[in-house]
Amino acid sequence: MDRTVGAELGITAYDTCEIELQVAVARTPGLEVSEALVVLHESGELTTVEVEVPHDGRLHLVTLPPGYTTVSYQARVSGTAEVPEPTLLDLSLYRRPSRYIESDTFGGFAFSEFHGVSGAELLEAVSSWVGTRLVYVPGSSGPTDGATETLLSGAGVCRDYAHLVIAMLRALRVPARLAAVYAPGCDPMDFHAVVEAYVAGGWYVLDATALAPRSSLVRIATGRDAADTAFMTTVSGGANLDWSSVTAVADHGLPFDDLDRLVALR
Repeated sequence: MDRTVGAELGITAYDTCEIELQVAVARTPGLEVSEALVVLHESGELTTVEVEVPHDGRLHLVTLPPGYTTVSYQARVSGTAEVPEPTLLDLSLYRRPSRYIESDTFGGFAFSEFHGVSGAELLEAVSSWVGTRLVYVPGSSGPTDGATETLLSGAGVCRDYAHLVIAMLRALRVPARLAAVYAPGCDPMDFHAVVEAYVAGGWYVLDATALAPRSSLVRIATGRDAADTAFMTTVSGGANLDWSSVTAVADHGLPFDDLDRLVALR
C-alpha cells in the first residue's frame, strides 16, 4: 500500500531552547520511505540531529533560537513492513505500569469485566468496551491525565482511549504498548494513537476510536505510553506550539477494516 503523509508545525521559542521531534516515519524493514524534513527559523534553515529509538523510530533533535520556527515533514511510504519478533524485554516491559497507565490499580476491575475471555477475543472485547464506554471529545483531557482519569471522566481523545485499553490489557497480563501513527482516513485528521497488544505470537493493532482503517496506518513511534511517543518535547528553554497540521492519504483509497480480524501494523 502506498501512503503519503506529512506534518507541519509552527513554534515560537522565547529563548534558546532544545526540542525533540518525533514526526518522521519509523524505518521499519520492508518499507520504502522517501522523505524530507525541513526546520526553518526566521534567520534560516536549522540543522537536526537524528537519534534512533526502539522499534525503528527516530527522534530529531534541534536547537531553536528565539523567535518563530516552522517544521515541515513530508514522506511517501510504500511496501509492507515486516513484523518483528518480540524480545523477552519487550514482553516484560509492556506488561508493567507506566507514567500514564496505572495498570497495577486496574487488576480487580479488569478481571471482573473480562473474566474468562482470552486471546484474540480479549482484544476485541477490551477495545469494544473502551470504545462504547468513552465519548470522543477534543479538549476534554489534559496533558497529565492518565488511564484512571480517563475512566472516571468517560471522555477523551485517541491517546486517552489507547491508555485505557492498555491499562486493562496489562492488568490482565497481556503485553500492550502505544504506537503513534499517521492515519489515513482519520477524522479529525491529526497525529493518531493506537494500541499494539501481543497475543497468538504477534503484535496486533487495536483502535478503540475506530477513526481510521488499521491496515492503512503508518508507524511513527512506539513506547510505553504517550510520554515515549510525543511528536514534540521541549528539553530545555521555553517554546510554544502555535499550530500544527497533519496529512495522511492512502494513495489508492482506504481499505475496509474488519474489526473482528487481527491486523498487524504494517
